[in-house]
Amino acid sequence: MIKSNYLERHLHILFPLPAIIFVALLMIFPVLYTLFLSFTNWNLTSGMPLSFNGINSYIRVLSEPRFLHAVGRTFSFTIFAVLIEGFLGVAIALILNRAFVGKGLAKMLLLLPLVSTPVAVGIVFNLFYDPTIGLANFVLKSLGLPQGLWISSADSVIPSLILVDVWQWTPMITLIVLAGLAGLSDEPVEAARVDGASEWQILRHVTIPMVMPVILTAVILRLIDALKTFDIIFAMTGGGPGYASETLNIMGFKYSFEYFRMGQSSVILVVLFLIVFLCSLGIMKLRSASEI
Repeated sequence: MIKSNYLERHLHILFPLPAIIFVALLMIFPVLYTLFLSFTNWNLTSGMPLSFNGINSYIRVLSEPRFLHAVGRTFSFTIFAVLIEGFLGVAIALILNRAFVGKGLAKMLLLLPLVSTPVAVGIVFNLFYDPTIGLANFVLKSLGLPQGLWISSADSVIPSLILVDVWQWTPMITLIVLAGLAGLSDEPVEAARVDGASEWQILRHVTIPMVMPVILTAVILRLIDALKTFDIIFAMTGGGPGYASETLNIMGFKYSFEYFRMGQSSVILVVLFLIVFLCSLGIMKLRSASEI
């Protein structure tokens, strides 16, 4: 009887406990273990056992020009990709929120990039960007424009990767914003029309402010994903040519599975985790301020 009463009083804890333990093992433990490894000099090729070396790995990695350049590329790729995707996603959502012929077909086509496998997308765009047989240079040549090296050039590889990311992930922002627009009340818009506001004024001062929390939510989700982009970059360039497209995620992978420097790789991943966490926290605060 006592046991039965105890179980009834603590059902709110006992029911979610298996899920909490699973999440802890699946997410919290790897993060803590990576943090622990970042304070070691574990190198699989040295033949030496793992040993604690304090912040020496941090000092070594953070002082490398290669690391600093990888940070810059990570932010460049993320900022430009998310800005373009955010602008295009909101614009397309506003268009699809209106009634027109073929609206259902347009929504269906919008889903195609989202359901495509990133590695397969990378392979297809490698062919698209090929300097000799690629469709991109064929179109430019047909228009009499200068052809490009695309992902084969250090100067154009990041913009080329951004275009691929924009193609694949703009629909995600569009769908989220479109769902937000569908849930808005018509009363503020109708009141603005009665007061003589133009369509542009309604869009700028009524619709966009009302849907802004949804837009920021979509941006948070995309920002987190873009900061840790790996599959597209690895499938298309592997971080090349040279280190021209090497982001923190790619660098961390190479340090782990090419150089086998597990301690230094963990430092890179800890820094990436902190960047993602702080950027997400900043945008969440901005989202909270927009709701006031």
